[in-house]
Amino acid sequence: MVVNPALKAPQVSILMPFKNSSRYLGECLSSICSQNFDSWELLAIDDHSSDTSPAIFTEWAEQDSRIRVFPNRGSGIIPALKTAYSLSRGKLITRMDSDDRMAAGRLREMATQLEASGSGHIALGLVEYFSHRGISNGYARYERWLNNLTLLGSNFKEIYKECVIPSPCWMVYRQDLDACGAFAPDRYPEDYDLCFRFYAKGLTCLPSSRVLHYWRDYDERTSRTSEHYAQNYFLDLKLDYFLKLDRDASRPLVIWGAGYKGKHLARTLVEKGLHFRWLCDNPKKIGKSIYGMRLSHFKVLKTVEAPQSLITVANEASQAQIRNFLFNSCMGSEKDTFFFC
Repeated sequence: MVVNPALKAPQVSILMPFKNSSRYLGECLSSICSQNFDSWELLAIDDHSSDTSPAIFTEWAEQDSRIRVFPNRGSGIIPALKTAYSLSRGKLITRMDSDDRMAAGRLREMATQLEASGSGHIALGLVEYFSHRGISNGYARYERWLNNLTLLGSNFKEIYKECVIPSPCWMVYRQDLDACGAFAPDRYPEDYDLCFRFYAKGLTCLPSSRVLHYWRDYDERTSRTSEHYAQNYFLDLKLDYFLKLDRDASRPLVIWGAGYKGKHLARTLVEKGLHFRWLCDNPKKIGKSIYGMRLSHFKVLKTVEAPQSLITVANEASQAQIRNFLFNSCMGSEKDTFFFC
């Protein structure tokens, strides 16, 4: 299908950085070109590939002029997204990864939802991981957790746990993306940072009950190999946005847990000169001081008036116990408790 892009600006712009993804491009591009929705453009940005990816894109672009291929003006995903966005023309903006597959009907469903709801909304879809070797328990849990949020459109309620917006499966109005700063911030992980900015601007997640994106997992995936997606980047991002968006400085601050995440948050708060109470249930740590902060048993929380709690305990059974304790202590509202894992 050859389309003349000069005839009419497309309704949807798809932004897709790529680098050395030649093995998967056929599947990816087929899933886009077979959509039952014609008014789209694909801005494919080559992030300095060393394989045949650029040549594959060129061949596809010669057959379908809605596919537009450009070199990255910088290096990395964020500069590639900036390049793509600067060249886009659609009033609706979505993302795609070059190693994944779009579900049939994705573009039409998302665009229809946004047109019906108007600006101020984010269209989402359920996601499904796939891999030649099967999906790990960690990814399966993340998929299940994320999809349960998307079913209700309640994604932002657990924003401090993990990225609650699937990075290659969202669609928004251009004006809303601009209001959130688009891809201007140079901060990784870029998808989670954008998610927090959507949250800060008060955008509403539209619920979805359909799988609209197939997410490939493999060893060379960027989120597995790049330092920008290491655990400390996520923790620093979460804490910075919590302090900016949800911290009530008139209330005591409490950290639960003294594992890696708890220690990282505690050290960062100490470095910032911010006071907090530090709780755990490990008898080997209770009463000891780390970074000059003494750890106490969590029951002392009953003596703290109106605290805000940051939970860094990862064990699901322990989290359930903490939720129950806080609920029974009337400290379990959304502005009281923030799960950081």
